[in-house]
Formats: sequence, structure tokens, C-alpha cells
Amino acid sequence: MTQTKEKMTKAYRVAQEMLKDRLKDVDQSMAEEFDELNESDIVIVRGTYDFIEQVFNGIGLKYKIVSVEALDTMQLDPEQIVFINCPGNVSDKALRNLVSFVEKGGFLFTTDWALRHVIEKGFPGYIRYNGKNTHDEVVRVEILTSDDPFLKSLIGENDDPQWWLEGSSYPITVLDKDKVEVMVQSKEIKEKYGESAVFVSFDHGEGKIYHMISHFYLQRAETRTERHKGEGSNYLSEKLAMDNQRWTKYKKMGVDDANLAEVEAAYSSSSVMNKILWDKKKKSEEKSKTYDEEKR
Repeated sequence: MTQTKEKMTKAYRVAQEMLKDRLKDVDQSMAEEFDELNESDIVIVRGTYDFIEQVFNGIGLKYKIVSVEALDTMQLDPEQIVFINCPGNVSDKALRNLVSFVEKGGFLFTTDWALRHVIEKGFPGYIRYNGKNTHDEVVRVEILTSDDPFLKSLIGENDDPQWWLEGSSYPITVLDKDKVEVMVQSKEIKEKYGESAVFVSFDHGEGKIYHMISHFYLQRAETRTERHKGEGSNYLSEKLAMDNQRWTKYKKMGVDDANLAEVEAAYSSSSVMNKILWDKKKKSEEKSKTYDEEKR
């Protein structure tokens, strides 16, 4: 398990560097803004089953980590992004704190069982648990990018990403299709468990909520095809304009210590995570612009 963890951590590190280079290849101005995401104000709430902090460690982003109990009295700033690891067993007091935080403009991200413990209790009427439990398996997913310029810049038609479902994950039923945006879906999950949503978002008050099935930290991928069995460096050729300097950089980072499936899975989940940071950055810029205009 330790070896697998090390491989996925390395895959996440490679993936984050790939995101930067991909944006440089397709949109230089977006690439320059992307570097500013390192300044995001991130709070991670510890969990038992998910470890989002390990992803942040892998990609080198700063964060503050707190206990679930700390949410009872913690003063949350609407400029922050709060990530809650599964299971998200928060108290009623903490839940009221989170609701107020989002209503004032904060961004909240939850995974798996937090669907029942946080989302259904604090933000009812948008999504809910469909009552079925998944098996431990890896499924193919589709990242929907048509209306999102950030994801569209990162994800291509030839990508074949996978998502790890831990046993007893909670499938997501979308209750309000007008307000909830499905950004990642899976036909396999739909066929097996009745719901296709993997990653969703919706606005609430001045803020925004993101939720995904299973866990953000992908502990494994599967080599379903010959392509997936290939070296991690093969994915570089698919996604980037490679030159000698880039080849040297990625070889030193250990890109071939992981296979293509692992690097692609890390790249896909990192794209989704960075989209949250990107959305918050844009929201803050809009808020600042509106404030400046009102002062004139």
C-alpha cells in the first residue's frame, strides 16, 4: 500500500506540472493566472476515509488543516475554500457555521459520506444520497468541459480518465437539475447504481458548493487497455508539446515510475481540484471589481 501511495503522490506531482505546461501551450494568459492559485486560502478538515491533504502535498499547494471539532468555533472567512474529508461528521454548531460561511461567499468542497452529514442537512433540496452503496472498483468517467473554458483547456477528446470508487460510496441523486451542474459523470455508475453524477456543483447564497462521490485522493487506477498499460511518459506526448527540456524535467520527476493510467487519473482529478481554486479566484475578482465600481 505504501508503494502505491508513493506512486500516486508522484503521479499527482507530475500531473500538476503538466497542468501548468498544458496551459502554457494553449493559453499563455490563463497560464500566468494559474500561477496565482498558489495564493489560495485553503482549509482542510481532517477525515477518516479521505485524505485530500495528500493531494495538496503532492502538488505543492499550501493549506491549513483542522479537526472536525475545530469547525464548532472557527471563524471562517468567505474568501477561503473549505475542503471536508469523508465522512464529514460535523456537529450542528459546525453545520450552522458552514452554512453561514457559504451564504456569505465561501466555497465548500465535500466528499462521499459528507453528502448525508453536511449537504443534505445544511443545504437541502439540491442533491441527496440515492440509498445504494457502491463496490470497491475503478470506473471510467467523462469530464464535461463544453461550457467551462478552464477545463476545456486541460481535457481533450482523447482522454480516457478513471475514477476510484471505494466500497460503500454514496451515489448522488440530483434533485434540482436547474441549479446543480454535473461536471463529471460516469455511464458505468449509472448502469450499476442508477445515478451518473461523479462531481457536481451548485451556488448557494453568495458562495458555492462542490461535492463528489467517493474520495478525492485516488489510491489506485486500473490498466484496462493497452494504452493504460503504457509508460507515464506516453501521456506527456498526448497532452503536451514536448521538447528536450521538458523531457528532462519530467524524467527527473519520475514520470515513468507510474503507468499512463495512474498519471491520467491524477491529471484528471487535479484538473477538477484546480478548477475549484480557479472558480474562487474569478469569483473574488468579480466581487472586487463590483466593489470598486460601487465606490466610484
